Amino acid sequence: MNESFDANLVGQCGINCGTCVAFFGYTMAGKKRMHPCMGCRTRKSLCAFIKKGCNRIAGKNPVEFCFECSDFACENLVRIDTVYRTRFDMSLIENLNYIKEKGMDAFLEAEKEKWTCPDCGEVISVHTKRCYSCNPP
Repeated sequence: MNESFDANLVGQCGINCGTCVAFFGYTMAGKKRMHPCMGCRTRKSLCAFIKKGCNRIAGKNPVEFCFECSDFACENLVRIDTVYRTRFDMSLIENLNYIKEKGMDAFLEAEKEKWTCPDCGEVISVHTKRCYSCNPP
């Protein structure tokens, strides 16, 4: 399976970091980043978006996924989810519910089907809808 469809790349918020433009090593504008991101979960408590308002991710007893929290879906997650649904046609909350109901293996299989380039088999970015193998900046 492509490394982008690995459980270690699914962040606590439900994003598949393996489909993120930063993971591919680019900015949203298509410029090369100095250092590609390695994913939210691999960076431990350094999740750029959720940790600012969540002590359950960056705190002492972190949750594995936001749906494990009694505040699910908190205001912070709903705000980020709204941005993702509006700008990128993807819902973090739907991803989390899918993982909770069907499990990680089923989620990764669905992600693979959704984000694999039909032309070359590499990964399409959730943010740019671009396959960087077929269509580099």
